[in-house]
Amino acid sequence: MRKPILALILALISFQVAQSQSASIRGIVTDTVEKKLLFNGAVVLLRKTDSVMVCFRRSAANGEFVLPNLPAGKFLLMVSFPAYADYLDEIELKDSASSLDLGRVMMTLKSQLLQAVVVSGTQAIRLKGDTTEFKADSFKVQANASVEDLLKKLPGIQVDKNGKITAQGEAVQKVLVDGEEFFGDDPTLVTKNLRADMVDKVQVYDKKSDQAAFTGIDDGQKTKTINVKLKEDKKNGYFGKLSAGAGTDGYHDSQLLFNRFRKKMKIAAYGILSNTGTAGLGWQDQNNYGGGNGMMTADANGNIIGQDDLSGWDGNYSGQGYPLVQTGGLHYNNKWDGDKKSINLNYKILQLFVNGNSTTNSEFILPDASASYYQNQHQGFKNQILRNKMDGVFETQFDSATSLKVTLGGTLIHKITQGTSATQSLLVMDSTQINNALGHTSTDGDNNSFNGEFLFKKKLKKKGRTLSVDFSPNYNTSRSTGYLFSQNNYFTHGAPSLSQVTDQYKTSTGSIFSLNTKATYTEPISVSSSLIASYGIQVNNSAADKTSFNKSQQGKYDSVDNKYSSDYSLNTFTQKPGLYYSLVKKKFRVYAGSDVGFSGFKQRDLLADTLGTRHFTNYYPSAFLTYNIASQNSIWLNYNGSTTQPTLQQIQPVGNNDDPLNIAVGNAALKPSFQNNFRLNYYFFKALSNKNLWSGINYNFTDNAISTNSYVDSIGRKITQAVNVNGNYSISANINYGFKWKKPDINFNLSSNISKNRYLSYVNSLLNTTNSGDYTLGLFAGKFKEKKIDISFQASVTYTNSKSSIQSSGSVHYWSYNLNPNADFFLPLALQIHSDLNYTFRQ
Repeated sequence: MRKPILALILALISFQVAQSQSASIRGIVTDTVEKKLLFNGAVVLLRKTDSVMVCFRRSAANGEFVLPNLPAGKFLLMVSFPAYADYLDEIELKDSASSLDLGRVMMTLKSQLLQAVVVSGTQAIRLKGDTTEFKADSFKVQANASVEDLLKKLPGIQVDKNGKITAQGEAVQKVLVDGEEFFGDDPTLVTKNLRADMVDKVQVYDKKSDQAAFTGIDDGQKTKTINVKLKEDKKNGYFGKLSAGAGTDGYHDSQLLFNRFRKKMKIAAYGILSNTGTAGLGWQDQNNYGGGNGMMTADANGNIIGQDDLSGWDGNYSGQGYPLVQTGGLHYNNKWDGDKKSINLNYKILQLFVNGNSTTNSEFILPDASASYYQNQHQGFKNQILRNKMDGVFETQFDSATSLKVTLGGTLIHKITQGTSATQSLLVMDSTQINNALGHTSTDGDNNSFNGEFLFKKKLKKKGRTLSVDFSPNYNTSRSTGYLFSQNNYFTHGAPSLSQVTDQYKTSTGSIFSLNTKATYTEPISVSSSLIASYGIQVNNSAADKTSFNKSQQGKYDSVDNKYSSDYSLNTFTQKPGLYYSLVKKKFRVYAGSDVGFSGFKQRDLLADTLGTRHFTNYYPSAFLTYNIASQNSIWLNYNGSTTQPTLQQIQPVGNNDDPLNIAVGNAALKPSFQNNFRLNYYFFKALSNKNLWSGINYNFTDNAISTNSYVDSIGRKITQAVNVNGNYSISANINYGFKWKKPDINFNLSSNISKNRYLSYVNSLLNTTNSGDYTLGLFAGKFKEKKIDISFQASVTYTNSKSSIQSSGSVHYWSYNLNPNADFFLPLALQIHSDLNYTFRQ
């Protein structure tokens, strides 16, 4: 009787243990280079504390493995396969119900590993598939250094004076913290404000599009990305940074950053008060601090028809004038429910004042040399913008095959501008005056926008078969009022012949509602190839009402000027099917296909009570080929083509008297243009010898390119019309080679850039061909010795030339030079001396 009872107790205990250990780990063992699935690979899970084996499995014929019934805890996962380097990774299961999917476990051939990189015992540089990973502590930086200082020490990465990052020959568009965006679209808030000693690893990779990451089919859409992984002990607690500086003539710069990290939750805040133009106003100011252009309406391509802002200021600081910025922001992100749900929220407020002036002296070269003239213009401006922006991303994983991503954002902008101008035109031949003008403009306007995106993704039963639906609504409104005053005087043979005075009050309102939807379906047709089919609908409804009032004899602006008033509505409907083919083989990848857009629009002039309709077809072919010579040694070729329809402003310009010396006329016969772009790139990276080469050639040519036909009338006004031309092209090439001189421990980087352009236009009805080029050589050298010195020297020389066919004797060619030395000396008592110079010289 006791034996059956004992057996029952043991069975209950085994059942309870099995129930309490229901966690699992799964993955697919695959080759790094050939992308083939590895069968019968040894997968071992070891307990981290004492290296005792917890579970052992072999990978199946499709490379898959599952380690079931695991307890919670920290483990070491080791995967072995003949002729391949062992894969080792740390794994943590938070609870006994965790289900961890590692995806593809990438194995590297030992022969390939020795050719491209040897990982030292400290693992300073590690290659994980297409990701290059740097161990932060292996690269020495000075005390209290920032992430930006750390990036400057990493092979293949350059950071310029504005904080713009180039990695592996490409501009970095995103900087993430633990895989998440930090303050959204401003990477400098990571690189300049987080401390280097907080960083565990820096990962450099090409971030795939959401669609490619979901389907596993590379569509060629990539964003060069840096992910900063923080040390575990730095993810809990408070830390911050406070800096303040002042100089002569009232210049000052103050910055504050506060962070509260707790496991996967991050809360951060920042504030900047500066008038130096260097605090957050360099890299990507268009996204970070922009939003200035108020729209009136848009055509079928989404092009803005006109501005409601007389000054044309886009709301950014472009390096011209005296800036005062007062800005701050809040950030929150978190993950929960076993990382199945996540949220990322950002709020920013900016007040920017920019005051200044500029002087421009131009020479207009005409076919008749006696008619060529100089134009001297002096402008003054006083601008300010207040912007509030909020955005958020919420993601939820319903199950292993279904997810939803919701992105919402909104921006409120208030902008005030004032501008003055004085212009004078003189004949080159004898300095006879042609015309002169005085002007003053002022505007006060609001520009508000809301945007959203809902992305639903579903993996179907058959492996590789997926369905995703993208739904994106956007709504924008603008409103502005302003005054325009100008006095224009014209001369004939130096004697006054005509004088025009414009004194108007202008109002402008506009709105755009757009809705983009797209469904994408992928179907595997073999082990290595797939078809990607998509269908999208785009709706774009816009309206613009612009009214100009002349000043009456009573001194009031109550007389409508119909010539410079307009009231347009434009409704566009586009259907966009697409089909692409993807092939992944042993050494190469191929992706090719095209979208086709069938569009129609209705344009209504409410003042003239007319209706115009138009239908057209746009093509968007795309293809790329990637060939992997070895690990971290690849060559790839890309092609993209696109159709551009003429804008409504080019076909039928809205009346505009903001600049009476420059007048635009329409061209109803204008044809669409088609752009072709080819890009060839090659790179290799050898971590052991610290050598890297990044090179590329880009060629672009356009059929029926939309150019200009301009002529100067008898009183010196420039009349411009859009026309089609053939023969425009641009070609550029770049080579960037980096290496280390070991004995003196100096890092070098040599660069070369070549750019040639050909542009056709008409000047006074004569075809003019302009050929121009830029040729640049650059050198960087740097040496760092911990607690002693950190010095670098950067120099470049550029030769520029430009030649016009209508005046070949008036060719332009000159040299320009740039020198940028930096030096830091570290003294006792934590003292530091810093010196830098930025010197530019041009003929």
